[in-house]
Amino acid sequence: MSIRNRAATTAEPVPAKPAVPVEIVPGEVRAEPLPEAPPAEPEWPVAAPLDRWAPDSLLDGFECRSLPLEAEPLEAEGDEPLMATLVRPSEPRRRAHRRAVVQLHGWNDYFFHPHVAEFWHQQGFAFHALELRRYGRSLREGHLRGYVDDLAAYQQELDAALAMLREDHDAVVLAGHSTGGLTACLYAAERPGELAGLVLNSPWLDMWGPPAVTSMLKPLLKEWSRRAPTSAFPLPESEENVYARAMHASHGGEWDYSFDLKTQASEPIRVGWLRAILQGHAKVALGLDITCPVLVTTSTKTLFLRKYREEARGVDTVLDVNRINGVAWRLGSQVTLSRIEGGTHDLSLSPEPARTAWFESIARWLRGYVPSPLPLEE
Repeated sequence: MSIRNRAATTAEPVPAKPAVPVEIVPGEVRAEPLPEAPPAEPEWPVAAPLDRWAPDSLLDGFECRSLPLEAEPLEAEGDEPLMATLVRPSEPRRRAHRRAVVQLHGWNDYFFHPHVAEFWHQQGFAFHALELRRYGRSLREGHLRGYVDDLAAYQQELDAALAMLREDHDAVVLAGHSTGGLTACLYAAERPGELAGLVLNSPWLDMWGPPAVTSMLKPLLKEWSRRAPTSAFPLPESEENVYARAMHASHGGEWDYSFDLKTQASEPIRVGWLRAILQGHAKVALGLDITCPVLVTTSTKTLFLRKYREEARGVDTVLDVNRINGVAWRLGSQVTLSRIEGGTHDLSLSPEPARTAWFESIARWLRGYVPSPLPLEE
């Protein structure tokens, strides 16, 4: 798989520009034909070994390893075991840092970002990407993609990954994107003193839409998830996948990734999973009291579209950035906000100059809150 952009920054950081209000417009469809639908039979990734690191089957210069889980697959999923996958650069010098970072992906996502690994290496961190059960390299035929009925279940793979990293590193930063950002926050709150910092890329900290709708959903989901937790929750769909059209090289975007592991079609939102997300949001609203420093980064603007428009390449088309920033202060006592002009939902995939501005905001924050350790005395 080719990744067309591998950008990192060494420039002096500049402050992010102020936000503008959320805009919701219907948009106009462009006259570009969409490519043919992906093949009906997905290409499942090669399972990484459990007892050793092996070359990654998706990205050159990386290696991966499976992490066994105690959780059992659902009856409808068959016999394929649940596991998580840890991915890291294969070159030893990129793993020799005393500090490490673990990155969590979002919903319908996986790690295909070598330029992000390069950025963390330049900052003095050994980069690792953790792919949770039923996602990306951990996904197996028959699994319910991305399903979990309690975000606390992910403590298994996070505990296993951090235990492995601490064998070689003195400090660990946890980074999370979107749903992975919510998961990272809940984990950090449950593990005080374990992390050196928390870096969040458009974290899903609050639901979009009127709060009254969420309040009405909760009792409905409670009963529904008790009876049929894996049933699909009916949601209005966009007329086309705006995010894929803005991002993927086949639609004129900058990035090449697998439509088998990050699909361009809408994936079913299952009732049990949605209830788990709302329960996570409720915990954030009550306050998490995270003890480590936290950086929250978002775009300056949300634009919800049913049809593609060129503006989609420089805004968040997935989450309400104002709602995210409005509750971010509830995460802990050391929360820094950085809003990136022209940033997309996954800020690491933003067009330039927004992508460089995002990297610079993280680099500046790391220098202040997770500084390099002093050299060891001879």
